[in-house]
Amino acid sequence: MAERPAVLIAGAGIAGLTMALALARHGFRARIYEREPLLREVGAGLQLSPNATRILDRLGVLDVLAPRAVRPLAVELRNAATLERVARVPLGAVAERRWGAPYLVAHRADLQAALISLVRRQRGIELVTGTAVEDAELTEDGVRARITRGWISEQADAPLLIAADGVWSRLRRTASAAAGSRFTGHLAWRTTLPRDKAGEALAVADTVTAFMHPRFHLIAYPVSGGRELNLVAFTRGEATRQAMRQDWAQEASDAPLRDAMAETALLPLIDTVPSWTVWPIHAAHPGAPWIHGDRVALIGDAAHAVPPFAAQGAAMAIEDAATLAALLARHRDNMPVALSAYQRIRKPRMAQVARRGRFNRFVWHAGGPVALARDLILRKRDETALMADFDWLYGFDAEAELDG
Repeated sequence: MAERPAVLIAGAGIAGLTMALALARHGFRARIYEREPLLREVGAGLQLSPNATRILDRLGVLDVLAPRAVRPLAVELRNAATLERVARVPLGAVAERRWGAPYLVAHRADLQAALISLVRRQRGIELVTGTAVEDAELTEDGVRARITRGWISEQADAPLLIAADGVWSRLRRTASAAAGSRFTGHLAWRTTLPRDKAGEALAVADTVTAFMHPRFHLIAYPVSGGRELNLVAFTRGEATRQAMRQDWAQEASDAPLRDAMAETALLPLIDTVPSWTVWPIHAAHPGAPWIHGDRVALIGDAAHAVPPFAAQGAAMAIEDAATLAALLARHRDNMPVALSAYQRIRKPRMAQVARRGRFNRFVWHAGGPVALARDLILRKRDETALMADFDWLYGFDAEAELDG
């Protein structure tokens, strides 16, 4: 009979894989259940700011990811209509010295591959694919999860279940019957292009560039070792049946994006892109609990999915994993204390990040006199002052904070 795992994890995305590695670092065994029979990561690129990379470095992930990641030199804000640069925040070596860890951009599939390779090296981690955790109930000494493998249903018992099953989490209802997700009214249009096919408008240096406009904003940065350019544009979207589907990767006409980009210098970009993948952006209810009965904990998007306007979705999942694992190690004999502390510590941090995301969207989509005032203020601020605005976010150490 297999040894009973210390922790069950639902989901083998960035949150679940990082959780398993963080637990292993503290001596816990874990079993990950993943619904998909073959592990694949939808989407395109992601930004890994220093608050995330310092944790990934401790887990050994950066050494594996480094050949495929890019260290951008700056974050730039540009006017989408004219391509004029409005502000620049230095990254690269300057940022690493300031915040103690690198700022990276990478393809999601490359990060997931790095995490999986490390998970498979850990004797204390079991990864089971083609198997889903459908629901769970509390027992006297832990939790009992209902597992399905195709048409076969079985049970698994453990002291703790961690739900890392994303924004459409099936396990969120164990913490709150009313907890669900909602369509935010925004669509993300994603694609990657070979760097040499990106066109003059995107012939930018190794930067993360945000092109701002009242009707949309576009984020561009290199991935896959710099050979490709990741593009993601955000527009308003109607609550259509398609938008309400629980499916990230959807094909759709690019007419709404063309309409939003009309009369901007980015419109020619549309003709260079063979197709866009549309992601309806959903969010979790911000007031829902993240723990249930001291035996179930939600992490990542399962707990707190928000629109990605602060580029912190992956980073917050990574911080969650490091924090929860450290607390479980600190309170090995008192799991309720560990889970209660996890929720108490992480919720204010996540609320602050969500506020930053809402602020970014307001700034990037400003128009008229507000946009003129925005540009005037940003041009007057020097780069050091702009970097200081991110100290609370990028300089944060989720594990050191527990001792603060």
